[in-house]
Amino acid sequence: MVVRLLGEQRDAGHEAEGGDEVGEAEAANDGEAVGAQCPVGQRGERGGDFGFGQAGDGHRRSPWQCPRFPLSPPPMQECRLAATEIACRRGDRVLFRDLSLALGPGEALQVSGANGIGKSSLLRILAGLLPPYAGTVTREGAASLVDERPALDPHLPLGQALDFWARLDGDDVDGPAHSLGLGDLLDVPVRYLSTGQRKRAALARLLGQNTPVWLLDEPLNGLDRAAVAAVEALAARHCAQGGLCVIASHQAFELPGKRELALAAFAA
Repeated sequence: MVVRLLGEQRDAGHEAEGGDEVGEAEAANDGEAVGAQCPVGQRGERGGDFGFGQAGDGHRRSPWQCPRFPLSPPPMQECRLAATEIACRRGDRVLFRDLSLALGPGEALQVSGANGIGKSSLLRILAGLLPPYAGTVTREGAASLVDERPALDPHLPLGQALDFWARLDGDDVDGPAHSLGLGDLLDVPVRYLSTGQRKRAALARLLGQNTPVWLLDEPLNGLDRAAVAAVEALAARHCAQGGLCVIASHQAFELPGKRELALAAFAA
């Protein structure tokens, strides 16, 4: 899923005692995309075999730079994200509790832990898609969540599926798709894409949304080495431009200056 959430601040209150409310709240938001345009940052760099902009003078482009993907977009929207003593309950089980974090512009956090420990649930709480069992979440700036569900029509060619969201986001599909090596796949139906290609398509949607808060759930799954380096370069560029990233991953994620949060330390 790639979902954009707007609003300068979101307060998440306490959840009801039962687990059914959680499932209903989560299901109600699956596949939704809500939002309006937000500006992006100013400079980029190249990672792996994919181009993501180039630091330099004005709008000069390298041969690999898509002409519709500007090198020097407007400044990044101000952003902040904080959670205060939050807890997560799924069914009859409390996954974690007393977890607090705070991130500002240019900062990144990697959340690590075993499968089932609550990494995905934490990101959905931070996105406002799942209410915390306890505690509060506040956010300034629009946010995008990328997980294993790209919310692309499986029966449409990739280009048309991306264009549907691009029209809603007020962006073009060509720049992000080509920058992620998807240019030759735009005529291929989404259902025929590999796991890694679907992940790159989801990231293309992320770039098109132009949001300052990135919530990335296992962003490296299914990617080869070149694509992994490309995603890491994207995250580094986003933070350098004043955005912030929360990355939930069991894999190493190279990102200068990122902090680490071991979710097992907050297990109930």
